[in-house]
Amino acid sequence: MIQIENTLLSEELFEKQFVCDLSACKGACCVEGDAGAPLEEEEIHKLEEIQDQIRPFLRKEGIEAIEKQGAWEMDKDGDYVTPLVNGKECAYVQFAEDGTTLCAIEQAYNAGAVDWKKPISCHLYPVRLTPLKDFTALNYHKWQICSAACSLGEALKVKVYQFAKDSLIRKFGEDWYAQVQEADKLLEEMKKS
Repeated sequence: MIQIENTLLSEELFEKQFVCDLSACKGACCVEGDAGAPLEEEEIHKLEEIQDQIRPFLRKEGIEAIEKQGAWEMDKDGDYVTPLVNGKECAYVQFAEDGTTLCAIEQAYNAGAVDWKKPISCHLYPVRLTPLKDFTALNYHKWQICSAACSLGEALKVKVYQFAKDSLIRKFGEDWYAQVQEADKLLEEMKKS
């Protein structure tokens, strides 16, 4: 683990390579799994606040799931998550004509209807955050449905932390990200020596 400020970064963020390949996976991460997208506590309040603004971007099934379950729910582990439609896709998912998932929240953001892009866990993926007593751990989450993203990342030589640059800056700031880049340079120098 590499410590930067109050975060601990797995070395896999520097060693593994990743670039989302939506043409291959069609956004399966929004459909697969046993719970909705993880939410931070402040995000559940944000979701409640923006329901009227994002409603025009939601599918009928998503609206029904949200009306029945709420803007968010608690999973079996006691964590905040987005609600699901019939135990499958996230209630905030839209589907493009080719079946690719789109985030209705992000579509509303892109249209200027809201000022919040989407849950940070979605934006950060494949980086997962784990709160610890005095730190936040950042780990690479390997999921078989992302094998095409790993292949594309290897072909383009993009490290996980580089792929997640915008979301990492959104969460931790520009100065923090600059320190991550410096840590990567040091790791590369250590490999050479």
